[in-house]
Amino acid sequence: MSDTTRLGTLLAVLRPHRRTMLLGLVLGLVGNAAGLATPMVTKWVLDSFSGGVDLARPIAVLAGLVVVGAVITLWQWILLGTLAERIVLDARASIIGRYFRARVGDLQARPTGELVTRVTSDTGLLHEASSSIIGLINAGIGLIGTLILMAVLDLTLLACTLGAVVVIAVLMAMLLPRIGVAQTAAQEAVGKLGANLEGSLRAIRTVKASRAEARQSDQIVGNARDAAAHSVRAAKVAAVVWTTSFAGINMAIIVILGVGAWRANAGLLEVSSLVAFLLYVFQLMGPISELTQNLTALQAGIAAAGRINELDSIALEPHSGGSPATAGGDSGANGPILALRGVTARYGPDAPHAVDGIDLEIPRQGHTAVVGPSGAGKTTLFSLLLRFLEPERGQILLDGRPYARWTHEEVRSRLAYVEQETPVVPGTIRDNLRFTHPDATDDELRAVLRSVRLDDKIDELPDGLDTSLTSTGVSGGQRQRIALARALLRTPDVLLLDEATAQVDGLTEAAVQDCIRTRAATGAVVTIAHRLSTVLDADRIIVMDEGRIRAQGTHTQLYASDDLYRRLVEALRIAADQPATDALHLAPDQPAAV
Repeated sequence: MSDTTRLGTLLAVLRPHRRTMLLGLVLGLVGNAAGLATPMVTKWVLDSFSGGVDLARPIAVLAGLVVVGAVITLWQWILLGTLAERIVLDARASIIGRYFRARVGDLQARPTGELVTRVTSDTGLLHEASSSIIGLINAGIGLIGTLILMAVLDLTLLACTLGAVVVIAVLMAMLLPRIGVAQTAAQEAVGKLGANLEGSLRAIRTVKASRAEARQSDQIVGNARDAAAHSVRAAKVAAVVWTTSFAGINMAIIVILGVGAWRANAGLLEVSSLVAFLLYVFQLMGPISELTQNLTALQAGIAAAGRINELDSIALEPHSGGSPATAGGDSGANGPILALRGVTARYGPDAPHAVDGIDLEIPRQGHTAVVGPSGAGKTTLFSLLLRFLEPERGQILLDGRPYARWTHEEVRSRLAYVEQETPVVPGTIRDNLRFTHPDATDDELRAVLRSVRLDDKIDELPDGLDTSLTSTGVSGGQRQRIALARALLRTPDVLLLDEATAQVDGLTEAAVQDCIRTRAATGAVVTIAHRLSTVLDADRIIVMDEGRIRAQGTHTQLYASDDLYRRLVEALRIAADQPATDALHLAPDQPAAV
């Protein structure tokens, strides 16, 4: 990405605050004016002293300039400091909002730790960059003003000064781009550090069980070393820039002092003018140092803006759609709640089809189970129903109306979903149960906990519903039942379960199946299962293979007619003629006979 594009992104971030920035610029200019006037007033004081004139007035003016300059500088610092925090906040809010509006596939294609780094670390670099543009303008005007007033005092000394300034400017122009390159590389390394650390901590049990602590630690520390190396490189370049500018100014002061003393001794320059000129030379260090500092901050901000700009490639979910009240379906109350017509989808333009030509109807009541080997397209089917993924061809209908005429929110308000990994959100059990319906009452919460046979266990916890889910007192199976209870709250039209009994024992599995049967009696339940014992009593079983629907029917029908289904069943040692309820109530360690 070019520096011009990155700078454009940075300016776009700053544009909403242009009025505040303009005020900061005006304050800086007024402060510069006060500072530029000080040496001239000092010359006035010296000339008045030599002429025997009363010094009260020029000294009062000099003191007034100092006070005014201090007040304006304080105001500007407070203003720009507040502005910088607001810009960082706006950038973070914008990125966070984009994350939660993004398409699931685009978001999951990036490491979570890197996404977090964009919000925390990259936006932090905008803090200094936000005021760097104002600082550059102020410093530039201050530098020009100082040089003009130097010209008024003595052109020969000005030529010496300009020579030093040109040398410093050339060296800075050569060195500053290297700061931006090093800052970009450092931020990339920080992003990898965050991604690898987040992934390793998420899988800390596996890491320890695999005795991989040292390897993972070394890998992540290596990312930290890379980030440190690039940051040190940037710091070294910045140090060279600062040292060059400081040394150049000091050398210029020595040269100017020598030349000025010679000219004053020769009667070519007044002593008061030499003193004023030297004051301007000392003042010149301020604009040059400010230019150096602000150019360094701007390079870091441009690097951060470039990384933030990359997030524009994350596609957002559309928010348009029809209203059920104005565009009714054509299926009628007795038609399927969901229907897929020739649906084909893939996860990228170059990826193979995840599902191909799917035709499927989900009735308004009953339990539909989806089975098949890994990679058959089962999870993709759920992603399509939940609009995490859009079809490449074909269409999906809800109440007989195409998904395109519903908003994403309208579709998802009719569905409830329990993931296979059953993630829980930070907070308490109560927070998680109310995640979809924040206004649910405690009675409703206890009712759904009772339906998954978890109410007694929650009552035994010291804090009850207010127990934090980071507590070790809540097991993986209990978390899964909490996720199921959350989905059952307020009775959704369609309940989607992705291996709802993956982490529960035999007795709890029976409770969950009772819950599914109860829900299926009045609404639609769709279950993905790798454990076929959870779907033996489904009203209909869909067998998927290689992205297509291979067969559908009851357990008995499929066992007799479909080889793949029969192999799946036999792999799990479930008899074809075994009643579903018997299979569900086997003890956890008791295999079913073939």
